[in-house]
Order: sequence, then structure tokens, then C-alpha cells
Amino acid sequence: MSETGPVLRTVDARLAAELTAVVAAAADAILAIAPSALRPRAKADHTPVTAADEAADAVIAERLARLLPGIAIVSEESVARTDALGETFVLVDPLDGTKEFVAGHRDYTVNLAIVTGERPIAGFMAVPALGLIYRGIVGRGAERLSRAAGGEPVAIRCRRTTGAMTAVVSRSHPDPASNALLDRLGVAERMTCGSALKFCRLAEGAADIYPRLAPISEWDIAAGDAIVTAAGGSVSTPAGEPLLYGRRRDGFRVPGFIAWADPARQVSAAGTFTA
Repeated sequence: MSETGPVLRTVDARLAAELTAVVAAAADAILAIAPSALRPRAKADHTPVTAADEAADAVIAERLARLLPGIAIVSEESVARTDALGETFVLVDPLDGTKEFVAGHRDYTVNLAIVTGERPIAGFMAVPALGLIYRGIVGRGAERLSRAAGGEPVAIRCRRTTGAMTAVVSRSHPDPASNALLDRLGVAERMTCGSALKFCRLAEGAADIYPRLAPISEWDIAAGDAIVTAAGGSVSTPAGEPLLYGRRRDGFRVPGFIAWADPARQVSAAGTFTA
């Protein structure tokens, strides 16, 4: 990884407000596209894309170019144009959960993460159809904002429980290995959800674990990783090691992860993992 370009060690209040405005503008761009104008189609990798994905990507790219000049942007819709990364770069999924979006579900998101030193230091996630924005600055806490209520932030925190766990699992991408892990952990209650909103369910205290033991793109998870971490949880490899970002040689994909609301439970479950 190149170490050229500006380096951000944290995100201050001013920049946090500006990045919040970026994902809010992307959410507005998605909502402005009429269903008849979506033009859904499959990309070369067989994943879906619509005019709404492209509209949100254009808004984010234009605003970040002005807000963070010199910092590389890695977006799902423009990853092929990504040049050298600096120590700090941005990971973007302009519309995470396109399949849910096209199907008429409301739990799709806009994801934006600031990554420094291979770890996300801040994450911003808009939920356009629900009028919500989640954000987290690692070391400073996490918040939920309701756009309908004037955008006043409410602090959120991962919960600590000693009883039975609740897991959040994917609606569109069932993962047999993850389900097997939850069985071994004795997790009976499973909350189905689309997109990276699953991370926010942990961050706001509604669930305890979100496993994904299958490959996934970095832009799908980096913002959620930052939000959960900022809210007091943890996100790691299935073996409990730090989850690192900027894997350009791997196509910006990680082999899997587990998000925990309570890091102490991660330690106690370590013997349950299989490589």
C-alpha cells in the first residue's frame, strides 16, 4: 500500500457533519429515482446495479473530491478505476442491498467509511427509506439520527447480555457456515435483515452477533465495522484476529468476519470457531 496523500487519524465534529451530509445527499439521490427509471441490470460480476446506485455514486464522488482532496475513493461502482491507495482512503457502497431495493424492501443503505492504517476509523450509513442515518467515530462513540425529527443525534451503544443471544442474519445471502456457527453457539433467535443495516442492529442494542463466514466486499462492511466498534462492539476475522482493509490484490474482498456486540463473548466463544 502506498503511503502518499493526506492521512486522517480521526474525524472531528466538522468533518463528521460534512460526511453525514454526503450520505444524506446520496440517500436523496436514490429516493429521487422513480421505480420506472431504475433500469436494473447485471454487472460483469453478476451483481445487480440500477440507475439509483449510479446516481448515489456520482453524488458521493463529486462531494468527496471537494471534501477530501488527495484521498483515494474505493467505490463498488468505480473500483476498476482505483489507483494507488494512501494510508487513508475511503470505502463506499453507494447502494448496499440493491437486490432488496429492487424487490421493494426498505432496509437498503448508503455506506461510507474512512480507513486509516487498514482499519476503519469512522463510518457513516444512511437508510434512505427509513429516514435514518447512523454514524460512528472509533474512540468517540456512535449515534443515530432521524431526518424526520430534525436530525438530532441520539447516542447508541452495543448491549451487554449474559443470557441467550440474538443474531442478525442476511435475507438475500444465506450462509450455511454462519448458520452452523450460530447452532454451535446455541443462538436460537435470528433476526433477518438486508444490507449493512445488520451492523446497526448490533450498534443500537437490538442484537448480539452478526456472522458472515463467506467472502464479502470491503465496501459492504467497513462503515458497519466502524459503527459497531464505536458503539463498544468488535468486528474480527472468524478466528478473532483484526479485520484489515485495503486488500487490493484480493479485489477488496475479505474471506469472512464476525461482529460482536460484547467483545467478552467473542473471547469466550473462541473455541467454537473452525478454520
